[in-house]
Amino acid sequence: MKSEGKEMSTATMNVLIVDDESNIRKTMMMFFEIRNHKVTTVSNIQDALTEARLQIFDIAFVDIRLGLESGLDLVSSLLAQSPWLKIVVITAFASVDTAVEAMKRGAADYLPKPFMPGQLKLVLERLASIRMLEQRITLLQDDLNRKDPDASLRSSYPPMQRVIELSRQVSASDAVVMLRGPSGTGKTMIARFIHSWSHRSDKPFGVISCPSLNQELLESELFGHVKGAFTGALRDNPGRVASCEGGTLFLDEIGELPLPIQSKLLRFIQEREYERVGDQHTRKANVRIIAATNVDLESAVASGRFREDLYYRLNVIQITLPSLAERSGDVEEIAGNMLAFFNAQNHKAIQGFSPEVLRIFRDYGWPGNIRELRNVVERAVILCTTAVIGEELLPETIASTLPPQIKIGDRITLETLEELHIRRVLASTSSVQESAEVLGIDKATLWRKRKQFGL
Repeated sequence: MKSEGKEMSTATMNVLIVDDESNIRKTMMMFFEIRNHKVTTVSNIQDALTEARLQIFDIAFVDIRLGLESGLDLVSSLLAQSPWLKIVVITAFASVDTAVEAMKRGAADYLPKPFMPGQLKLVLERLASIRMLEQRITLLQDDLNRKDPDASLRSSYPPMQRVIELSRQVSASDAVVMLRGPSGTGKTMIARFIHSWSHRSDKPFGVISCPSLNQELLESELFGHVKGAFTGALRDNPGRVASCEGGTLFLDEIGELPLPIQSKLLRFIQEREYERVGDQHTRKANVRIIAATNVDLESAVASGRFREDLYYRLNVIQITLPSLAERSGDVEEIAGNMLAFFNAQNHKAIQGFSPEVLRIFRDYGWPGNIRELRNVVERAVILCTTAVIGEELLPETIASTLPPQIKIGDRITLETLEELHIRRVLASTSSVQESAEVLGIDKATLWRKRKQFGL
């Protein structure tokens, strides 16, 4: 078949061709491969089902007559395994009855033989567009279901600037990334940005929270299961690995992953192979893994709670996020983004925070990091009935931990005044060196003062 005219660009599709005529298979393979699509060809139902278990296809072209077998029977079987698959039935014995029956069984289109390159091109473009739209709808639905605003990627704190730069650099590769840092520092946000900057950005991004499910359900959520695999498995579940084909899977709190699943995850990272729960058939998937933890994995390895070989496979590229207290100069901008998000969510038009609230935000230690700030801002937006959020809308837990507002001449010790001054200078500067210069002391002295005051 020869190319006709200018091609409409489509994303790369994984195409399965099932036809018992070798010339048809070869010709169709050439047609798709010159358009940069990945193609697998088989001649019978059994081989087709085997390939569908090994790979995740986007589109399948199925001949109705496959020797003594009917391709119509294959349509239902393929869709049972891969509900998203777009199937085109092709036949030299076209009739209204067979077309209707093919559509009843779930086929997306019907193509009578002999067909011209232009016909095949139109079918491909239409189904590829539908498949891409479905994936984009899934991504948009995930965004709509998210309850957290995007944090700003601008930072005045050098270590956070390095986190952002390193995240941009690693996004160009398919390497496994390990995100580390205290709970609530924005590891999920960074994982999403790495995915959005990568060549996988138009493919799905999935999240699994490892501590949220028991071992059986976690394995099923990760790799899928077949109907009847365990009590409550009423239908097949393809699992997150399959649903993220071509995209990225983020495993949050990987340190809580049960040991039996650790070995299966290690195999998937190394070989891209896995089995669904209750199924012996080996499958393959092209999914990038990003993991995150807030625990000391080295200690978990030493105690036998985490596999050493998995630790090294996950730790190809490590990115450590600082706590919010370390980057207090960024708090005002992050809070502003959250205010805009919760304004829209709650149909309000609050203009900002009072100067006293912003001072409290800078001075507070934020043990819960960005997650705690998010909750504080959301609460304030819900309760606010004025144009500006005042300190009366902040939780009492924050006010009780802050030092009192002190003025020069108040009846306080020099030590208390010194602590408060150092605290505020640290909050308003972007580095320890800058803080030392403002205070007129060297870094070593500032380090001792921070240790003395627990800053």
